[in-house]
Amino acid sequence: MNKPPWLKIKYNPASSRVKELLGKYRLNTVCQSAHCPNCQECWSSGTATFMVLGNECTRNCRFCAVKTNPKPNAPDNTEPKRLANAVLELGLKYVVLTSVDRDDLPDFGANHIAKCIQAIKKIDPKIIVEALVPDFNCDERAIRKVVRSGVDVLGHNIETIERLTPKVRDARAGYNKSLEVLRLFKTLDLKLKTKSSIMLGLGETKTEVEKAMNDLREAKVDILTLGQYLQPSKKQLPVERYVHPDEFKEYELIGKSIGFVSVVSGPFVRSSYHAKEAFFP
Repeated sequence: MNKPPWLKIKYNPASSRVKELLGKYRLNTVCQSAHCPNCQECWSSGTATFMVLGNECTRNCRFCAVKTNPKPNAPDNTEPKRLANAVLELGLKYVVLTSVDRDDLPDFGANHIAKCIQAIKKIDPKIIVEALVPDFNCDERAIRKVVRSGVDVLGHNIETIERLTPKVRDARAGYNKSLEVLRLFKTLDLKLKTKSSIMLGLGETKTEVEKAMNDLREAKVDILTLGQYLQPSKKQLPVERYVHPDEFKEYELIGKSIGFVSVVSGPFVRSSYHAKEAFFP
């Protein structure tokens, strides 16, 4: 299926500075590991979404390009400090972290994620930290560690509509499981801003998308992003349909009408895309 004209990206050489710093501090980004289409735009503006706990995931979602390994390397205890140094050198005031799933760890990696957030906050408590985290197998003790870390925005993605979840996501994930995780965020801290994301173009209907949006609002999610699914490689699921920008605009209006504080919706939108703008709508 040929890509439509609105899905064209231009190379921006200004992104090289971020790439150099990532190498200097031995950091991973979801930009690289998940083949994000916004890499050039974000890096050229000096931002990146840092991916902690390694670049290998214990799960095997069929939309994702991140490598799968049931037994990845142990967490690197120097990562929080290296991450904080990179944030300092980049002069970031809004930091986005994400993480691979670590079902091999007793706390699913929650303590390490919390340490990364705390290391950034130690540099400057005014830095806003957004974390997109796994479901931690719905373990409340693990989730509490991250909620109490000082994080400002806590995200977890449902990724797709309920019917397609078994086809799109790893069997250990679940539509209702993800909604329960998002509810737990708010239960543990009602003032915490929460966030989730839906990919379009995998075979969903408008009615199903609207139901997913309402389910997220029922879970008290504040911020929603909607973007076009793009097949990272031939190993992942194919694109069923390219969604027109006008449809994304319609979903944005629907989302705002049902109570989301912020909705970022468009073909190139990903969970962390324009994260700062979504925080300050």
